Amino acid sequence: MRTLTDQLTQYAAYHRDRRNIATHFIGIPLIVLALAALLSRPAWNFGATLELTPAWLLFAAATLYYLLLDVPLGIGMAVFSACCVAFGEWTAAQPTPVWLAIGVGLFVIGWVFQFVGHIRYEHRKPAFVDDIVGLLIGPLFVLAELLFGFGMRRDLHDAIETRLASQPRTSD
Repeated sequence: MRTLTDQLTQYAAYHRDRRNIATHFIGIPLIVLALAALLSRPAWNFGATLELTPAWLLFAAATLYYLLLDVPLGIGMAVFSACCVAFGEWTAAQPTPVWLAIGVGLFVIGWVFQFVGHIRYEHRKPAFVDDIVGLLIGPLFVLAELLFGFGMRRDLHDAIETRLASQPRTSD
């Protein structure tokens, strides 16, 4: 398994323009919320208190992966994931047209932000085109960039930047 630094460095190589990163601060959370909403149906009930959905399965697996990469960031992602799943459950409780409008609407708007960032600012294809794991690393990248912006995790930031500085930039 690649390390946290490996994963974030690979992802960051596709995200050097600050404006593109800014679009990801909007687009990625919208896409994640959309997935939580759309995957919160169907729900399987196990007793009076336990309800399992595809959203719970996806977010639990992703959180486990994040925790394996880095416990503090994994905890941050667990909190974000729990909020997304709660939103998804609320959305799934709405009438079907409302549930679909929210889920599909957030998904489309999120991807519009992503592609505008890559086409208009980065002039490079999204990371997931070359490595599908980029879809999983995107939300973690946004959290890491948020922390870097507040001066946290400088060691991780510096390790990523050092690796990036030694890599030639390729254009697509």
